[in-house]
Amino acid sequence: MTIAMVNMTIVAIIISYFIGSLSSAILLCKLLGLPDPRQQGSGNPGATNVLRFGGKKVAFAVLVGDMLKGALPVYIFSFFLAPFAVGLCALAAFLGHLFPLYFGFKGGKGVATALGTWFALDWRLGLLAGGIWLVVAFMTRYSSLAAVMMTLVVLAAPFIFDTTMGVFIMCLLLLWTHRNNILRLYKGTEPKIGT
Repeated sequence: MTIAMVNMTIVAIIISYFIGSLSSAILLCKLLGLPDPRQQGSGNPGATNVLRFGGKKVAFAVLVGDMLKGALPVYIFSFFLAPFAVGLCALAAFLGHLFPLYFGFKGGKGVATALGTWFALDWRLGLLAGGIWLVVAFMTRYSSLAAVMMTLVVLAAPFIFDTTMGVFIMCLLLLWTHRNNILRLYKGTEPKIGT
C-alpha cells in the first residue's frame, strides 16, 4: 500500500466516524420538539426508544437515518479503497454511533448503523441480518433479542460472505452494548417493543 493510499484510508476512516457521530434520534427529536431520547424511556438514542414517545413515523425516520449514516461512507469509499479499508470505515461509522463526537461520546447501541454498513458491504449480509431481526422481533416483540440473534447469525457470516474483520468487531461490540438487555431477558424483565 502506498503512502497516498494510507493517507486516503486514514482520512476516510475519520470522515466515516464523523458521519457516524450524527445522532438521528437526538437531532430529529430536537427538530420536532420532542423530548431528548437520552432523558426518556430507556435513555437510548435509538429507534426503539423513540418509538415509545415519538410514534412510529419518527422512529422509522430515526431507523432510516441511522442506517444511512452507516451505509453512505461504506458505499462511497468502496469505490476508492480496498475491502479491508472499507471494513474499517464501516467500523468507524459504527463507533461514531456508539461514541459520538458531538454528543459527549454517549451514543446508542448501534443496531441500525451496523445494519446499514452490512447492507453496503454486501447486500446479502444486510438482507440476512435484517431478515433475522424482523422475524425474531415479530415473533417475540423483543427488539433486544432480535438484535442479539441477528448478531449471532452475522458472526458466522464472514465465512459465508467474505466480509471483513470490521464486521466481526462490530458483532462483538453489539453483544457488549446489549449486555444489560441480555441480563434482563434472562430475568424476564426486559420490556417489549412498544412498552
